[in-house]
Amino acid sequence: MERGAGIIIMRLFISINFDNNIIDELTKFQKLLIDMGVKGNYSKEENLHLTLAFIGEYHNPDDIIDIINQVEFEPFELELDGVGRFNDIFWVGIKDNEYLQNYVKRLRNELSNNNIPFDRKRFKPHITLIRRTEYKEIKIPVEYSPTGKMTVQSITLMKSERGKDGMIYTPLN
Repeated sequence: MERGAGIIIMRLFISINFDNNIIDELTKFQKLLIDMGVKGNYSKEENLHLTLAFIGEYHNPDDIIDIINQVEFEPFELELDGVGRFNDIFWVGIKDNEYLQNYVKRLRNELSNNNIPFDRKRFKPHITLIRRTEYKEIKIPVEYSPTGKMTVQSITLMKSERGKDGMIYTPLN
């Protein structure tokens, strides 16, 4: 957190946090990658999530919580689906989900309508497992890709802070 003229600035993002079954699948898969010799900065178990909108530095989390509460939400099914990479980021995908896509669109529209800045990159639902991944070519047999589904019951505003052992994510709602 930074302070400036009495204002506390926090690094924020809106996410879906996972149940224990999904976390277990993801951490089991991380262990498999480690055993395969994949090196990099592995996401900590407590930090595994699906980002819906990255806000970045912002001064009033209550504004964002109000928007989360205003955007119509119904519990829905989310399912893991495949793996991939963006440059040196290795991730697990989310099965195509029309409800999720529409929810994120409505959420981001409300952020925009309320002049709350966010990263406007196209939403590509994925769970980051490893950053700064070091590997040549990973051949992961399909049967080893993580599987699992859960019912999403809520959307969470998270605060991100750098700690001595890496990033610490704290729910704010």
